[in-house]
Amino acid sequence: MNAIISASELASDLAGQRPPVLLDVRWQLSVAKAAGEPAFDGRAAYAAGHIPGAVYVDLDDELASEPGENGRHPLPDLEVFGAAMRRAGVTAARPVVVYDGGQGWAAARAWWLLRWTGHPDVRVLDGGLPTWEGPSQTSVPTPAEGDFEPVPGAGGLLDADGAAALARAGVLFDARAGERYRGEVEPIDRIGGHIPGAVSAPTNENVGGDGRFLPAEELAGRFKALGAADGSPVGVYCGSGVSGAHEVLALAVAGIDAALYVGSWSEWSSDPSRPVAVGPDPQ
Repeated sequence: MNAIISASELASDLAGQRPPVLLDVRWQLSVAKAAGEPAFDGRAAYAAGHIPGAVYVDLDDELASEPGENGRHPLPDLEVFGAAMRRAGVTAARPVVVYDGGQGWAAARAWWLLRWTGHPDVRVLDGGLPTWEGPSQTSVPTPAEGDFEPVPGAGGLLDADGAAALARAGVLFDARAGERYRGEVEPIDRIGGHIPGAVSAPTNENVGGDGRFLPAEELAGRFKALGAADGSPVGVYCGSGVSGAHEVLALAVAGIDAALYVGSWSEWSSDPSRPVAVGPDPQ
């Protein structure tokens, strides 16, 4: 099953006999908030217009728990996450499509969580809301309560020790911008740099100028050139487990399974005992 869906395919599915549950997860990383400027308001954007039938899901409150020693976007409480999914009408028997404002990071976070907790059929709208040419609505739907019960999977999730081990035994991709990986700038976390052994693979290089993913064969070639070859285990981290989910999604499009270190650099860098590498060299 493809992990992404085009806007035209979504329109067709919504008009079919088994329309998907739609989740709107508009969100932006707010560096502006740290500077005292108003944060992006995804709920207000949703209220101003959304794909008909879509239910808004709050990334900070429902797809993550409170920031702390486990990072800026730790795993959500599964009871909170499950309740949010059921409120949105999510069931195991219906497909789910997730979209955001176009960047793809927030939608990928919801996609990853649903997959990790056992949903069998979830996809991301490739390119997000800007690709949608159909109608929009401002009214808030009230879908029938879903029955989805999240059950964490046995794999697909890394902690700090697991990420460190994978950087030695397989390939660990750092999905942040190259300058953050190299430690040249660090606008958010305590210190710049990367996990020793991690390979720089900025997630924005997985998409074209229109925000859509590159073709699967191009993505596969990119990741193989960076070391994801010969069946070696693959993992991804980023700043706080959001853009990293987008890279896990890109790997899935390329046909490569990957695990996500959810705590990511925000967790790793908060512990002074953990080693930090700087510069372009993984080590």
